[in-house]
Amino acid sequence: MSVVSYRNVLTRSEPEKSLTKGFKRGVGRNSAGRITVRHKGGGVKRSYREIDFKYDKMDIPATVKSVEYDPNRSGFISLVFYADGAKRYILLPAGLKVGDKIITSENADIKPGNRLPLKKIPVGTFIYNLEILPRSGAKMIRSAGNFAELLAHDSGYALIKMPSTEIRKVSLEAWASVGQVSNEEYKLRNFGKAGRSRWLGVRPTVRGSAMNPVDHPLGGGEGRQPRGMSRVKNMWGKGVRGVKTRTPKKYSNVFIVSRRKKK
Repeated sequence: MSVVSYRNVLTRSEPEKSLTKGFKRGVGRNSAGRITVRHKGGGVKRSYREIDFKYDKMDIPATVKSVEYDPNRSGFISLVFYADGAKRYILLPAGLKVGDKIITSENADIKPGNRLPLKKIPVGTFIYNLEILPRSGAKMIRSAGNFAELLAHDSGYALIKMPSTEIRKVSLEAWASVGQVSNEEYKLRNFGKAGRSRWLGVRPTVRGSAMNPVDHPLGGGEGRQPRGMSRVKNMWGKGVRGVKTRTPKKYSNVFIVSRRKKK
């Protein structure tokens, strides 16, 4: 088992009450109550922290007051106090600590945590919390340790190298935060036991070959059996591993300059 050493990073154990609320987790069910995503359910009860992804406090400096854990996301969060008295939770970038100041402004300095439009960010800068459309709020690059690289400014668009290695066009009027998301060690965790996954709401995954024929195309047989078919299938008979699932005429195809490299 391996864990992230929170004691050396976090400065507060309880969340800000005014920015916290209860919520019901979907646990893989749709509006009809049917399971649409398997292996979800249970886990420790969570409170929802309202994170500011809009960043609508323009040209008002804010001071970092705490570094906190959020059970609903992989990166750390931070409580910031704006100069006008407002309190907000933000996604914490790596390197930012209590007492540091950040600002959302077209004229902000290029330093971690500050937020600017892509047209004002120099080529080669690492960014996170990227918008898809201008002033729509941060939608991309929000997981622990992630960052994208601004490659070029070209004909009203910025070319962004995503964490997946995909190169994508985004409007120069869209905003992004400078730096990378905190908690870079998140991907190095080793759960060590099944119970720790259950605390996080992850239920067991059963192999198809261990099921009965009625439950899975790979099920049944006396003893262990080979697959018996050229390609592996999921329990609904659809192909998996290498099968393309993206909609051929998806609206965002025109914004993708280079596909991600396959591993």
